[in-house]
Amino acid sequence: MARMWRCSGLRWSGDGFVLAWEGGRTSTPAWGQRVGFAVPEGSGRTCVGARGHACPARAAVPGRGTGARCEECARLDRAHSVAADTMADDPRPYRVYLAWFGPGMVKVGITAVERGPARLLEQGAVCFSWLGTGPLMAARRTEELLRAALGVPDRIAYTEKRAVRAKLPEAEEERAAEVRELHLRAVALARWPESLRPEPCDVVDHVRAFGLEDVPAAFGEVAELVPGGAVSGELVAAAGPDLHLAVPGRGVVVLDTRLMRGWGIVPSAGEGGGLALPVREFPREQEGLF
Repeated sequence: MARMWRCSGLRWSGDGFVLAWEGGRTSTPAWGQRVGFAVPEGSGRTCVGARGHACPARAAVPGRGTGARCEECARLDRAHSVAADTMADDPRPYRVYLAWFGPGMVKVGITAVERGPARLLEQGAVCFSWLGTGPLMAARRTEELLRAALGVPDRIAYTEKRAVRAKLPEAEEERAAEVRELHLRAVALARWPESLRPEPCDVVDHVRAFGLEDVPAAFGEVAELVPGGAVSGELVAAAGPDLHLAVPGRGVVVLDTRLMRGWGIVPSAGEGGGLALPVREFPREQEGLF
C-alpha cells in the first residue's frame, strides 16, 4: 500500500508558493505539472490540532470545513489571534492594506509588517496597496473607520473570489483602478488615528505570481474530500489556498488545499487525469433569449 501523506496546506512567501506536508516536507508544483491524489477507502478526517500541538482527542471533523479543527482546538487556536482581537498588547508594527480580488471586490485588512506581502498572497489578492503603518490598535481602528465611513468590507468569501478569476481585466492599470480610488478617499477621511503613518498608494499586482494570465475559466470548486475520492489534473494557476487544476474531459476545477488538511492521502493511480469528488459548480452567466 502506498504511503499516506498529510497536507498542511498551501504556503506563500515573496518567493512563491509551496505545498507543505506534516513532518516539515514541502513540494513546489510547476505550472503544467500533473497534481493528483486519492483518499483511501475507509479513512476519515481528523482534527489537525492547534498552535503546533496535536489534538489530544484525535477528534473527527467534517469534510466541508476549511479549518480542520474540532471545537476545542479551534478555540485554542483563536486564543492568540489578531483577527479575534485577543492580542491588543502586541508590540509589533502593523500595516493596513486595501486588497482587490475582482471588479467590485475590494477589502480592508491588517497584517504584521514583518510578514511582508505573505498575507495578501495567502488571501488570493489579485492586487493590493498598503494604506498605513502603526501600532496594532491604531491599525484596527483604521480598518473599522473604512468599514463604517466607506463601506469597505473586511472579508470577501472565497467562492466569490474564485468565480471571477478568469474574468479579470487584462490591463494592470484597470485592475489597480479601484484600489487607487479607495486609497485616495481613505487617506482623506477625518478621525485618522494620529499614530498611524499613511503610506503612498503603490499597487502591487499578483496576476503573474498566481499564473492567472489567460487562465481558463473554472467550472466549479471541490466541495469536500471523501473516502474513495480522487482528483488529478494539470496545474494551471494557484491563488491563496487554491490550486486550479485542468482535468481532462471536465475542465478546470478549483481545489482549496485547506480541505486536504486532516486527511491521509496517497498519490492517484495512472498518468491521466480525473475527478471523483463532490463539486460545487459556479453560477453561469445567462445568455440572452434573442
